[in-house]
This record gives sequence, structure tokens and C-alpha cells, in this order.
Amino acid sequence: MHENSPSRDPEAVSRFVERFAAEMTEAGMQRTASRVFAALLSSDDASLTSAELSERLGISPAAVSGAIRYLVQVGLAGRERDPGSRRDRYRVHNEVWYTTFAQRDAVLVRWENALRDGAESLGRDTPAGARLAETVEFFAFVQEELVTMMDRWRALQEQRRAERA
Repeated sequence: MHENSPSRDPEAVSRFVERFAAEMTEAGMQRTASRVFAALLSSDDASLTSAELSERLGISPAAVSGAIRYLVQVGLAGRERDPGSRRDRYRVHNEVWYTTFAQRDAVLVRWENALRDGAESLGRDTPAGARLAETVEFFAFVQEELVTMMDRWRALQEQRRAERA
């Protein structure tokens, strides 16, 4: 269904954008960036120009620019040139959630290494060292489970693509 389709209720889309943005803001993302991300996510081709985002969300182009800068920095969106134009188009990456979780895996590895060093520095027999050592174990567990989960997701996606073909 196309965004301008008469069967798409613009109010329902707006409610979704605001609700999902509120959830992301509650989780710690900047409010305007949350709204811009939700608007991009709800776009059929997962991309909009600054002017389209500004109009849809009722925010200034400067606010859109700041939000996009943040979304690009954290890997949730990208910037590309609008074909045949000098305008930038902002896009939610394909497999944005998979990529986001894969990047978090790399963060967990760095945290795990830093915490392991901290546990050794503090001494595993001290309360602080023991706490850090347990955190290392937790991150190692999460990382292993995340890798397994991501592999299962890839296999499921491949199976679904094969079934649709």
C-alpha cells in the first residue's frame, strides 16, 4: 500500500510514529531523532527528504538535520543523494535491527574486555572485583546467545525467502 493511498489513514500513521517515538525516547533515544526514525520506518520505501520529514513531523529543517546526524552516527539511518536532484534523502538501512544488534555485539565484546581487565586489577577476591567478574560472565553469556540468535534469524529469513520464491 502506498503512502498516498486512500486506504492508508494518515492519522493512524501519525499515531504510530508518535507512539513508537515515545517508546524509543523512553528507552533513551533523543526525542526528535526518535520521531524522525519512526517516520522513516513508516515510509513505504524507508526514505524521506528533509522537507518531507519537516512537513510530516511539524519540525524545522534544522531539527531534522540534527536528528539525522544522530541517527547516522548510531547507524540507524543513512544519507544518500535523491536521484536527479541535489537534495539529500534519508533512509533507514535494510535489516536495520539486525545491524543494530550486531553492532551491540561488538560493544559487548569491548565492555567485556574492559571489565575483565578491571576485575583482574581490582582482584577477583574483592567485592568489586567479584562484581566485575560476574558482569564479564554475564556479557559473555549474552554475546554467545546473541550470536546464536542472529544465526537462527538469518536461517529463518533465508527459509522465508525460499518459500516466497
